[in-house]
Amino acid sequence: MELYVHIPFCVKKCAYCDFLSFPQGEEIQRRYVEKLMEEIRTVSAGFHDTPVSSVFVGGGTPSVLKARWMKELFDCLRASFHIEETAEISMEANPGTVDREKLRIYREAGINRLSFGLQSADNRELKALGRIHTWEEFLESFRLAREAGFSNLNVDLMSALPGQTVESWMDTLKKTADLDPEHISAYSLIIEEGTPFFEAYGNGRGDGILPDEDAEREMYHRTREFLKDRGYERYEISNYARPGMECRHNLGYWTGVSYLGLGLGASSYVNGCRFCNERDLGIYLGEKPGKRLDQEILTKKDMEEEFFYVGLRLVQGVSLKEFEERFGERAQDVYPGLMERLEKEGAAVLSDGRFRLTDYGMDVSNYVMAEFLQ
Repeated sequence: MELYVHIPFCVKKCAYCDFLSFPQGEEIQRRYVEKLMEEIRTVSAGFHDTPVSSVFVGGGTPSVLKARWMKELFDCLRASFHIEETAEISMEANPGTVDREKLRIYREAGINRLSFGLQSADNRELKALGRIHTWEEFLESFRLAREAGFSNLNVDLMSALPGQTVESWMDTLKKTADLDPEHISAYSLIIEEGTPFFEAYGNGRGDGILPDEDAEREMYHRTREFLKDRGYERYEISNYARPGMECRHNLGYWTGVSYLGLGLGASSYVNGCRFCNERDLGIYLGEKPGKRLDQEILTKKDMEEEFFYVGLRLVQGVSLKEFEERFGERAQDVYPGLMERLEKEGAAVLSDGRFRLTDYGMDVSNYVMAEFLQ
């Protein structure tokens, strides 16, 4: 099993962000940490004997919390769950929100992987996104993390930003790769409803400010080629890693490993059951922990569809042998003619018992994956 821990607090909400996150003062943050530890102790009762292979602390910006509170959380997690000695323990952090002492305490707490949300190496682009940091502050945070002993660092990048050109995107990629992080996530900006960006760009305004479709596609292809030349292997549509440094927690999501979400609005998938936590902070702080909302028992058909819908994000694709072992049926019988048609279209290939997307298939992945939703 994997654990996801949600810290919803941030210094300032970014203009593109639709995650469950918001600024709050230290008093509310402390109350949240105490309630979160109460939830951890309560819900762990049913999982004492289940080995935990990875923990991911996301947000929000988890690094806005006082470091000693993060240490308390991890002491509580380790006392409540059977976290394996070799577990991958990741935490998201924003540049400018960590210092030498915080990083030392993170290491002491057992965190062994940091994920920095850089997004861009261009300060004008960062300002347009509403980010609170500069490229120079990122460099300092990255340097401090290395000095603190972190040997597994991810950097999140975002393309197709307002005012961004192919050249400025490639400059961000080069500057990031020159730092030699173990992992790079390169996502394209998605304009989400309910955000300031949607108000500015989602209704057709802002023509000429956002890169056009051709420029966005060029960014995507040049990313793959550039990072491959720099020794990063693409293992998922938007994720690249040095050999052996793939994010184990995310691999679990994409291969159907059970995960338990802890904290405000966190989602879970355990023993074929999907559910989530309360999303209202006031209600979450005041109620008894462990309440499951939107509970859904997945049918066999649901799980078969998800096997392909999620698994095809991986460059290695999905194992048809594993499908048959898991569901007692051949995938070719469940989806008659579909895989053959996708092969003829050049979107996928079946080799060595694995069905995977081609480069073209990755380009049209949303279409391909939707084909498995019957």
